Amino acid sequence: MNSRIIHFIRWVVGLLFIFSGLIKVNDPVGLGYKMQEFFEVGHLIFLNDYALIFSIAMNCFEVLAGVAVIIGWRIKLFSWLLLVLIVFFTFLTGFALFSGKIKTCGCFGDCIPLSAAQSFGKDLILLLLIGIVFAKRNSIQPIIPQQSAVFVLLVTMVFTLITQWYVLRHLPIIDCLPYKVGNNIVEQMKIPAGAITDSVQIEFEYQKNGKRIKFDQSNFPADFDEQYIYIGRQDKLVKKGNGLKPAITDFSLQTLSGNDTTAAVFARKEKYILLLVQNAENITEWNKVLKPILQKLHTKHIPIIIVSAEAEPLKAFFPEIIALNCDATVLKTAARVKPTFLVMKSATIIGKFSYVDANRYHF
Repeated sequence: MNSRIIHFIRWVVGLLFIFSGLIKVNDPVGLGYKMQEFFEVGHLIFLNDYALIFSIAMNCFEVLAGVAVIIGWRIKLFSWLLLVLIVFFTFLTGFALFSGKIKTCGCFGDCIPLSAAQSFGKDLILLLLIGIVFAKRNSIQPIIPQQSAVFVLLVTMVFTLITQWYVLRHLPIIDCLPYKVGNNIVEQMKIPAGAITDSVQIEFEYQKNGKRIKFDQSNFPADFDEQYIYIGRQDKLVKKGNGLKPAITDFSLQTLSGNDTTAAVFARKEKYILLLVQNAENITEWNKVLKPILQKLHTKHIPIIIVSAEAEPLKAFFPEIIALNCDATVLKTAARVKPTFLVMKSATIIGKFSYVDANRYHF
């Protein structure tokens, strides 16, 4: 194969890995959540606590490997590592596609969401390209001197680590989530124009007089009564929809007594703050930073509402502040740092920042 073609393939593979890695460097917590999803499906829940560490390491390796392939540094080693990695990725995306248990694979983070089929197709192409690089590894020569290559890779490693440290404290640099500044949460919950939902037929199974009887929701037996003993049901896909759905599907604010107060909160006309806190873990650490900020908000008469999956224990720490319950998954999506401030105007997000940056924000 022509050396120019090999060189071109190296650049394609390298740039794809750099691009994929940098997108996830912007949001390592998001990749950690996706890893936990795979762990749960694979019955490896004991790895959940290490998901963020795995995420940071994976992001660093992707960027580092991409740079190494382009400049040709230790190409024999990295061609092996990339081949093993892409075989593993192809297995995961293939499992996600054919099992149907995971809808998106997180290959390009939340900024470029790919379906399981798209991810699997991408990995098959990469498997072919990396296979070519692997086959020709003995003929590939470095394009820069050894010392320069080591310096470039060292800078790459430092950059990816520092960037991830930064976003873990200050939120992603580029917010690709539906809870970003400028978005209206109510609008994000609306069904998109042209959306077609899946058409499902429900088939019921009952037992009567020792016999099993099956029927769908449109054909209940005329003599249906208490003699029919329910066994189960099966949902059969009749016609698949086009996949369009609201960006936000499960946002709801509940009072401590269990009443839905979402509409009442969004009906507020004045500026207010939603303080998103997943749980009360490490509260003594971040509460020290919060106290002067909460005092500042009180002085300026800006209402603040704590939103958490554990509102009850947080209310004990902040008795003077309204505390509402919200689904933990919603909070994981909306707030990559705990706690995160959402500055609201009705249902529109006009400001968003980590608690460590709250003193810099002009309320």
